Amino acid sequence: MMLFSEVRGLPVVPPAGAGPIGTVTSLTVDVASGVVSHVRLRGSRLRRESVLPWDSVHAVGPGAVRVRSAAAPDTVAPHHGLLGRRVLTEAGTAHGTVLDVAFDPETGRLLAVFTTRGEVPPDRLLGLGDFALVVRAG
Repeated sequence: MMLFSEVRGLPVVPPAGAGPIGTVTSLTVDVASGVVSHVRLRGSRLRRESVLPWDSVHAVGPGAVRVRSAAAPDTVAPHHGLLGRRVLTEAGTAHGTVLDVAFDPETGRLLAVFTTRGEVPPDRLLGLGDFALVVRAG
């Protein structure tokens, strides 16, 4: 198990020991499937934000995110980050703010969302937008 906060700031390293291609800025989540879909990074050379699909990640550890290929990441549109996001139930009731997210570093599967009002299991996630993470009341 790893936390999103532990991954943020890690270098993204290609195979064969080449230098880092960037630093993790955040992880993008597909709320419907409950998995990490992309790793967002800021490039060490161009300083622009880029994205790598989760299936290009070979391993996530305490020292680095290792990718399968040294191919340049794609530039993408902005995403909705989870950390610091307001949490609302589907009825509009406030349920705190996201503090961190636990995930399986091998599969990218979400394990738990930790909020200021307690833990939310990933099967209660309904949607993520500009304003909030929407969860099923329970």
